[in-house]
Amino acid sequence: MSSHNESILREPLITGKDITYAQVTNDILLPVENKPNKAWWIGFTLASLGALLWVFCVSYTFWVGIGAWGLNKTVGWAWDITDFVWWVGIGHAGTLISAVLLLFRQNWRNSINRSAEAMTIFAVICAATYVVSHMGRPWLAYWIFPLPNQFGSLWVNFNSPLVWDAFAISTYFTVSLVFWYTGLLPDISSVRDRAIGLKRRIYSILSFGWNGSVKTWQRFEIVSLVLAGISTPLVLSVHTIVSMDFATSVIPGWHTTIFPPYFVAGAIFSGFAMVQTLLLVMRKVMNFENYITMFHIESMNKIIMTTGSIVGIAYLTEFFIAWYSGSEYELYAFQNRAAGPYWWAYWTMMTCNVISPQLFWFKKIRRSIPISWVLSIVVNIGMWFERFVIIVTSLHRDYLPSSWAMFYPTWTDVGIFVGSIGVFFTLFLLFLRFLPGIAIAEVKLLLKSASLQQKAKLIAEGHQAPEQVEFFKDSLVKFDSITQEEINELK
Repeated sequence: MSSHNESILREPLITGKDITYAQVTNDILLPVENKPNKAWWIGFTLASLGALLWVFCVSYTFWVGIGAWGLNKTVGWAWDITDFVWWVGIGHAGTLISAVLLLFRQNWRNSINRSAEAMTIFAVICAATYVVSHMGRPWLAYWIFPLPNQFGSLWVNFNSPLVWDAFAISTYFTVSLVFWYTGLLPDISSVRDRAIGLKRRIYSILSFGWNGSVKTWQRFEIVSLVLAGISTPLVLSVHTIVSMDFATSVIPGWHTTIFPPYFVAGAIFSGFAMVQTLLLVMRKVMNFENYITMFHIESMNKIIMTTGSIVGIAYLTEFFIAWYSGSEYELYAFQNRAAGPYWWAYWTMMTCNVISPQLFWFKKIRRSIPISWVLSIVVNIGMWFERFVIIVTSLHRDYLPSSWAMFYPTWTDVGIFVGSIGVFFTLFLLFLRFLPGIAIAEVKLLLKSASLQQKAKLIAEGHQAPEQVEFFKDSLVKFDSITQEEINELK
């Protein structure tokens, strides 16, 4: 057994004393099996009010038309497409954590992949609502698919990136949904086995007859790897295709080959920031400190710092390309972003996306929960402004000065955006209420190898060098879920 243990120098992925398999199940299913606490009700009430605002604003848009938005003859894409790209970007981290980290055998994903996958599903749903709303005639939404003429529509233009968008995002949503639900099956069966009455009947249907046999687990692991292999290219392809909505045009500030990798890095950047925002709240409110440790938080912050640096390099590269190209239109587009009427949006973007992530170079900040939470929100504010800057400032002044116009959002624009956030959190809170927020089966895999009590057992048995033990004890001081008494017991 000792050969399967992780190095003592690695920080444990499960903390706490006397954690058993039964304790893991009890801790994670506690919010599902019991009545929600006060914090959940407060969050759900606020989120539901936001969702009602969204229903009202979208209904008003359908009744009046998209003239209710602040669009004009120059800025035809604005607040709505900004929100659409923002939500699609947020949905990227779930697939990355679930698929890519699974293929690379990164065990720290086991505690955070479930909520990240759920976040992906709900974010893509929010993004899709903007596409349907922007159509003007949402009842003809099926026209984006290649239906024959007897259905009343023409074949779509397969050369258009907007059509690629429909296929890419629908594929991404379908694969992510299957991946998420497949991972849920073992845990739904755990809820089923502990439930009674109608609740047991419902979870029995949702568990698809999971019986926990060896053959079932073998098929589960094979399917998970296959879905991870399918999902990994989607991490790159989906936001690459979203970027081509812009890059294949001739608008100054849009037609640039750096957009695909730049958009992918930005999507991962904003997605991980949103996962961090959700995890830190969930960790505290639902008492998951033993399963979402400081190592998870620091690892997330390192990825945010890395992708934020890539985005910063992309910003500088854009300016260099504009200057090096010799195109007066391209150069003016970027000068207008930095010093034009929307200069405040540009410098907000730069501050939030380039400067704030660099604070994570400092370990104390990287391991500070309050600062990490605030910076994760700052990053997503900055990423929203990035999409606003790319879309609005490139459109409001292009080739013809006679067509220049300013964009001003209406209350409907703002209401739909705020409401979509309410829809997202309503769905996420319902998910936490009725389904396990952490993958029980996957966390149990780490209990005998990467947990604090397993490492303490190895120390007690004298299998570790004294200098390694001291290093391990010093690193545990930084955990907010480890008491000094527990550290002193490691002898």
